[in-house]
Amino acid sequence: MDKQLTYSEQQNVKNTLKLREILKDLPAFCTIYFRGIEQTTASRTRIGYATDLKVFFNYIHENIPEYSDIAVKDYKLDILDSLKSTDIEGFLESLKYYEKDGKSFVNYERSIKRKLCSIRSMYKYFHMAQLIEHNPSVQVNMPKIHDKAIVRLEVNEVSMLLDNVENGNLATKKQQEAAKKLGTRDLALLTLLLGTGIRVSECVGLDINDVDFDNDRIKVVRKGGYEAFVYFGDEVREELINYMELRKTITPLEGHENALFLSSQKKRMCVRSIEKLVKKYAQTVTTIKKITPHKLRSTYGTALYQETNDIYLVADVLGHKDVNTTRKHYADMVEQNRRNARNKVKLREP
Repeated sequence: MDKQLTYSEQQNVKNTLKLREILKDLPAFCTIYFRGIEQTTASRTRIGYATDLKVFFNYIHENIPEYSDIAVKDYKLDILDSLKSTDIEGFLESLKYYEKDGKSFVNYERSIKRKLCSIRSMYKYFHMAQLIEHNPSVQVNMPKIHDKAIVRLEVNEVSMLLDNVENGNLATKKQQEAAKKLGTRDLALLTLLLGTGIRVSECVGLDINDVDFDNDRIKVVRKGGYEAFVYFGDEVREELINYMELRKTITPLEGHENALFLSSQKKRMCVRSIEKLVKKYAQTVTTIKKITPHKLRSTYGTALYQETNDIYLVADVLGHKDVNTTRKHYADMVEQNRRNARNKVKLREP
């Protein structure tokens, strides 16, 4: 891999190659579809669509007799016109539980909804291009998603978490020994997540040159592939400076020279390693809440909204394209603000 490519560019190359491999098992017309949506979707999104469509067409092959004697990759575009909404509904029903190659698979509401979205996207593309006459996918109701309680850390828990990172307060001696070597990195990383609300994928993709101390900001590649600046406060600045001094003394492995956060193997940290890091330290604070990097993002969004009461600012800082996404996550606080506003406007002087 060309080491001059940014992390985001490297991921796009890997995803492109992965998509090509999946397409080998899909009907030829799917290649036309993915080429058509390339400019409007992220590479990771296209892989998700392709994976979902592979499961869909395999279901068609195994459950609809008229297509069972034809290899999936030999299906023609007219299959989309011949399928009915009931075929798609049958597929969604099968996803709730099925067995394949001796393994059991279970899909829940969100996963089933995502697969229907993938099917709808494919149908929409070919229907709008007037390459098929019918679009049965729009006749299929979206699964109802039941809201889950928003999990976040309280103010005292955030303080306790960072104290434990700084002091190496962990459950086992092995973890404590590791913290002595990596504590400065861990503190900078977790302070950054809690102090900016960036996504774990955005954190992983940070290069050294993405940190701008002159303007107290970092440059991240947002979901969707666009670049944005995220500003950080004094606490984040202090921990990043401490880590950057340490980072100068580390010689990374080839291909990882630009990475901001390095693993103990001197490679760019991956999403999974940060997830394990967050879990390890979060368990020193709470065993009831399942804390992930995304929950740290929710924690920051909550704190920012409580301080500003500005849902549009929170949406902008978190990188939500639609403010309704933000409002959905912080609905309880929005409702509290409405309640608090009931006596703000006076109709007559007392």
